[in-house]
Amino acid sequence: MRLGSRFDAALLTRPPRLLHTLLPGCEWTGAPTSPTGAPVVYLTFDDGPIPEETPWVLEQLAAFDAKATFFCVGDNLVRYPEIARATLAAGHRLGNHTQHHRSAWASSRTAYVQDVASCQVELKRAGLPPQNAASAAVPNPLFRPPHGRLTWPLLRALRPQFRIAMWSVLTRDYDPDLSPADCLHYALAAIRPGDVVVFHDSHKASPRLRYVLPRVLADLAEQGYQFATL
Repeated sequence: MRLGSRFDAALLTRPPRLLHTLLPGCEWTGAPTSPTGAPVVYLTFDDGPIPEETPWVLEQLAAFDAKATFFCVGDNLVRYPEIARATLAAGHRLGNHTQHHRSAWASSRTAYVQDVASCQVELKRAGLPPQNAASAAVPNPLFRPPHGRLTWPLLRALRPQFRIAMWSVLTRDYDPDLSPADCLHYALAAIRPGDVVVFHDSHKASPRLRYVLPRVLADLAEQGYQFATL
């Protein structure tokens, strides 16, 4: 990997804090410690579920008794609802990643909101607990915009209905120009207590995901981290 590429990868692993100001009300991190004082990290997986990757991810998480949050594409929920149900049964959380992995920068507001609504229907069919605004015990459902892209009108439209979950560490496991070893190095160097870490249970990410995820789990577990859902 060229020096410039290494610099870009390291820089993009942690999004600039300016984005927090530009997208107010989004969640970028979680509580840094558990009630017992242990450091906590929040692993998340985008773009599934698919049979080639998601069950393998569930196996890796189970080996460390780790819980995670999966942001699902509605089209994949239609094809593989049994994987979504297995994910919920294992104690993980599901979130909305639009029906067609739609970019907010290339969609009308109406089309995008409808895509989010369609995905939410599929999540409910998979067994996601219903929203109950009258009960603090049932928080708003989770939503993550594909590519982290949102517009202010969409943010205003979605925020009353959803917890909009961004991230503080991007593993870049989807990047074919990033070697698995470099992907692991940048991820471990970046992760701190309270971080929301993004992986992808997708075909594109597979070569790096399968190298990085078990090593991240082992390293963080050795450091005493707990793995929690959002």
